[in-house]
Amino acid sequence: MTRLKGRVTLATVAGSAGVSVATVSKVLNGRSDVSPGTRARVQEILERHGYVGRRPEPVQRDTVELFYQGVVNAYSVEVIQGVVEAGQAAGVDVVLNSRPKHPPSAETNRMAAANTGRAARWIRELIASGRRAAIGLTSELSDADLSALARARVPLVVIDPANTPEPEVTSVGSTNFAGGMVAAQHLLSLGHRRIAYVGGQPTSGCNRARMSGFRSAMDAVGATVPSEYVWLSDFLYDDGVAGGSSMLDLRDRPTAIFAGSDEVALGILEAARARGLRVPEDLSLVGFDDTEVARLASPPLTTVRQPLREMGAVALRTAMQLAAGEQVASHHVELATTLIVRGSAAPLELSSVAAS
Repeated sequence: MTRLKGRVTLATVAGSAGVSVATVSKVLNGRSDVSPGTRARVQEILERHGYVGRRPEPVQRDTVELFYQGVVNAYSVEVIQGVVEAGQAAGVDVVLNSRPKHPPSAETNRMAAANTGRAARWIRELIASGRRAAIGLTSELSDADLSALARARVPLVVIDPANTPEPEVTSVGSTNFAGGMVAAQHLLSLGHRRIAYVGGQPTSGCNRARMSGFRSAMDAVGATVPSEYVWLSDFLYDDGVAGGSSMLDLRDRPTAIFAGSDEVALGILEAARARGLRVPEDLSLVGFDDTEVARLASPPLTTVRQPLREMGAVALRTAMQLAAGEQVASHHVELATTLIVRGSAAPLELSSVAAS
């Protein structure tokens, strides 16, 4: 069959197939009242001649803005995927946006005024773009942000807020305290007592909860945590390298380290490698998150799993509930964490530290 010349229309396809225009239209619209043979013939002609039809009228879909501060890392990729997948299932488009961090002097009048102006511009953009809601990923929100969102009646859901959210701010996280506790308990069960913690910023709510759970498990068995065994900076790879280097250069270095994130754990792995130390033979290591990097690490990383994609999905569904004017069961949702045992932690009696 030769390709039809000129612009291909329903009429030309119908003529080539020997059917009516109405039959071609039924095939295009997926109607069931067309015989299989006729449907196959029409579809073959449509495909052969590259029929595209008229440009349809744009479909108006709900949109949600997902914003973050800082860099996109292994953790945030998992959460973003969860938000996007939930949006696809709900027919909601997700727009990703990076927002700058607030300056450290936000308490001054000049900086407070600047924050208010930035917040107002951001909210105007949200409204102009027709966003139904906003989802913040590990973002620090100023009072100006919260006030502007409230005035504009734009629902907000925060995932793992960087600072402690106001009671009326809806947030989604995981059982960070329980996760920190189970990480320490696992290392303690392997015989370790000199256990360090390398984690995120001291002001981070999830970091404080993980460290509190870690300390609770240590206190329960009378294991002390010296000040030099705690390093707080951020949840990124370079922070793991720096914190791990500090720990491993101590005269009485720890035999095990609990890392506040998988990326931090990878940095500690590098710090150990640079000093000729092996994991888990010379150092046991437990991470937090269970991102793809934990499974790809060498050795594969024992870690505390956060259900990151589900956290993103819950945030999207909650945001749309708020946008529809519905009540939510709780302003803070915590999903359960789980210890995933792989190869980066070993019993102390098997390590070279115990043998030396």
